[in-house]
Amino acid sequence: MNLLLRPLPRLRAALLASLLVANILPAAPEKWAADIDSFTASDASQPPASGAVVFVGSYSIRLWATLVEDFPGVTTINRGFGGSELADSVFYADRIVIPYRPRIVVAYAGENDLWDGKSPGAILADFRAFRAKVHAALPQTKFLYLAIKESPSRARIRELVRSANRLIAADCATDPRCRFVDVATPLLDATGGYRPELFREDQLHLRPAGYAIWAKVLAPHLKP
Repeated sequence: MNLLLRPLPRLRAALLASLLVANILPAAPEKWAADIDSFTASDASQPPASGAVVFVGSYSIRLWATLVEDFPGVTTINRGFGGSELADSVFYADRIVIPYRPRIVVAYAGENDLWDGKSPGAILADFRAFRAKVHAALPQTKFLYLAIKESPSRARIRELVRSANRLIAADCATDPRCRFVDVATPLLDATGGYRPELFREDQLHLRPAGYAIWAKVLAPHLKP
């Protein structure tokens, strides 16, 4: 047997491990530095109330312009930023989540991650890291994860979306402080098909009618 070949299995294992680790690290947090700086500047001039509900995540959160109207009587803080990934929210949690001492964190992220090639398992790892970071500082804060939606323009990752949702729902079931909120299924028709009318022209981001569905599903979970 050629002795030069013996290290190959260990080399392959090391390469695989490095790829897995790379897959759960923040994609490019510096990309969002300007957005985060804008949030913290706003916080300095007008500090948000503690005990609010913080919405954090990608564009689907950032574009939710009717949070105040959709949840009357609930103090909300919108900290959605760009086309961010879940790992980006982990990276910036100590600046745009933890300082507010929220009673509830509502997170929507993971769709961009899957589209960019991350696996459902990597999404789960990032979700656990996010939850662990928040709960290390705020052990009583509740964590609501909004199911990744099935967007018509991203049909090719539909099964990955469903797989990631199942993994996160199962993980949430292990902690009473965490809840998986299925806002994805109500966006589908009775046969499980897409409802294009709920999406903007890009068939990715929601129209007001889509957000109205999300609000109806989420509202009961935001009660004190």
